[in-house]
Formats: sequence, structure tokens, C-alpha cells
Amino acid sequence: MRNSLQVLTCLSVLVTVTHQAAHSHGARKGSAEREDDGAFSPKDHHHGHGEEHDNSFDHEAILGSKAEAEEFDELSPEEAKRRLYVLLGKMDRNQDESIDRNELYSWILRSFKSLSEEDSNDRFEDADEDEDGFVGWEEYKAEEYDFGDGDFDLSDPDMAEEWKLMEEDRYLFLAADVNKNEKLDQKEFLAFSHPEEDPAMRPHVLTQVLSEKDKDKNGELSFQEYVGERGQDKDKEWLIAEKDRFDSELDKNGDNSLNREEILAWIIPSNEEIASDEVEHLFSGADDDMNEHLSFEEVLNNHDLFVGSEATDYGDHLHNLHRFEDEL
Repeated sequence: MRNSLQVLTCLSVLVTVTHQAAHSHGARKGSAEREDDGAFSPKDHHHGHGEEHDNSFDHEAILGSKAEAEEFDELSPEEAKRRLYVLLGKMDRNQDESIDRNELYSWILRSFKSLSEEDSNDRFEDADEDEDGFVGWEEYKAEEYDFGDGDFDLSDPDMAEEWKLMEEDRYLFLAADVNKNEKLDQKEFLAFSHPEEDPAMRPHVLTQVLSEKDKDKNGELSFQEYVGERGQDKDKEWLIAEKDRFDSELDKNGDNSLNREEILAWIIPSNEEIASDEVEHLFSGADDDMNEHLSFEEVLNNHDLFVGSEATDYGDHLHNLHRFEDEL
């Protein structure tokens, strides 16, 4: 009997862990997540395609909150539809009981801003050790980096990379400190942790990239400068793939170098482009009659594309709609 109970317990834990992994909306805390090439990770970097598609991004793009998306994952389909119907009323600005592409696009952009604010506020709370409503550099460094008080062996590649990331964070931290009081309030911390949300941060991000990569100091990046140290020990196939990306995606004007605008487009992903792609994705999955409008019925019939729903353990109230009230 005891062995049977142990087996059942192990199975229960396995199912729970598998369920949580399949529906994770978590994000790495700390400084803004980066891609391998140094660019800030786009909102949809975990979205995937085909069999690797992760619908949690779709849900977050509609709900504007990872916490809300996780809550929806625990709702019955009936409750998820009820809450989604209320959201549709907020999206439907002309009140024709359908959602056009512009309405969905505007809603998703607001959701992206809300997701950034949610993430930034969580990080801010973690770093504000003395709870004075500000985050100083030492507080942030203690939260995000584990250098301790000893000597640093910068000959260790991992330690050197961590130190480099810390220095980059330090530069952007100071840039976001608008009033130069050596600490960030919540608004400044949002600009620091999500520079894509603050146009004033763009020149600082550009300066940082050029300082690191622009070896000939001409204000542009050649392919060799773009690849930089990442190209060391890479095979020919990798270099060909990077050159194809450089030519076809990044070098918009085809002059074999990245100018300042092209560098920024590479380093700071465009929320507008990502929102447009998401609108296309949602319409392709839910516009059953292909009339370029999503009727409320079409959305609700495809509710699992827009919001999650899993278990029968759910609440009865729609939370946090006030985030959108002032903008609609």
C-alpha cells in the first residue's frame, strides 16, 4: 500500500511539473534580456512557429499581463469565455460587436506597454532592498550580480562576460537617471529595464553599441564589426547565415553597412512590427469567414487562441481591467 501511495505521489508531482512547464509565463528577472547578438529580446522571442508555437505569448498580447495569463490558465473554458467577452467590449471602440485590425493592433500595443510595466515593477520591487521607493546602483548590482567583495578573475571568460554585462547595465542605469540623484524611481527604472518604451534611451543604447563595435569610428557598422567577437571559432555555415541576415534583414538600404537607424532597428526590436505580426497571426487563426473583421462569436469560438483555460478551479471576478480604462 505504501509503495502504491509513493508511486501515485510521484506521478502527481510529475503531472504538476509538466503542466507548469507547458504553461509557463515566467520571465528572467533583472536587466533586459538579450539575444546572442546583443540585441534586446523582442516581445515575441519565445513565440515560436509550427510545432514549436507557444500560445502563451498570444494570451499575454491580449491580456497585457503575465500574471493574468497564468490566472486564465486555471479557468474553466466557460469562465475564460465570459472574461474574454468583457475584454472584447473594451477592444471594440466603435461598438459594432466586431474587432477590426486597427482595434486589435492598438489593443496589443497597449498590452505590450502593460507587460513592460508589470515586468519592470516586479524587478523594481526585488531590487529596492531598503523599500524607500528608489533603486540605487548598489542595490541593483547586489540583486543582479554575484561578484561578492573579493578579487575578480577577469581572465575567466565567464567572469569577464558577466563583468562586461554589468558595465553595460551601469551605463544604461546612469543614462536613465534623469535627475542625476544616483538612484532610479519607478519611471526611470522602466526606461532602464525596457529602453524600447522610452525614446530618450535610444541615443544612449546607440552610443553603447558603437563604443563596443565601431572599431574604425565612422559611426556605422560593417559586417565584420557587426559579427565582432561572436565570429570567433564559428564555422563557415554560421558566417554565411549571419551574412544573409545582415544583407536581407538588417542592411535596409543595401550599402553594406549599418547606419545609426539600422543599428537601432536591430538592437531595439520594434513593438509596432511585432504587434502587426501578432494581428496577422490572430486573424489567420480566427477570421473564419475571412471578412477582415473578428466577430465576437469568432473570437469566442477560438477563445483558446486569445486566452488560456485549463482547470475548473477559478474565481468569479474580472481583475485589473482598470489598466485599460483610462486609455479607452
